[in-house]
Amino acid sequence: MLATLFNTVPALVHDITRQVRYRFDARTRTIGVTRPQWRVLLVIARLDRPSQSEVAELLEVERITLCRMVDRLAEIGLVERRADPADRRVWRLHLTDKALPLIDRLSAIGEELESELLSVLTLEERDTLTDLLTRLRAGMASRDEDSAAADRNRAVA
Repeated sequence: MLATLFNTVPALVHDITRQVRYRFDARTRTIGVTRPQWRVLLVIARLDRPSQSEVAELLEVERITLCRMVDRLAEIGLVERRADPADRRVWRLHLTDKALPLIDRLSAIGEELESELLSVLTLEERDTLTDLLTRLRAGMASRDEDSAAADRNRAVA
């Protein structure tokens, strides 16, 4: 019975995620940016001058947690905070020129890890795995939205 528990989808996903995190951290230890900070940099790079609140929401972290990460990234010259011209209460995040080569380097490490992880699968299996995981994520998001809507309806009733 115990062996079966370790082979459930949530347990397997957790174990794989932990192993990937460990390997990523080991390879980036000397770079001076943590994995969570890298994720912040990627979100800022992907969006057009996001607010701190937008980044915190996308990364599913508390705003104060993100604020501390951005503080550190600003201290080392990778991110700048600029006031939003339309609303001075909002800080917009901008990458510096120093951040771009670092993002490329960290992304290359992430791609190497993905290649290693998927090396035991055929190309067809990789496509199937990606499709299945995408469907699982979409299904979970849909259930979360349904649950949130039901909670709102109960609160109104």
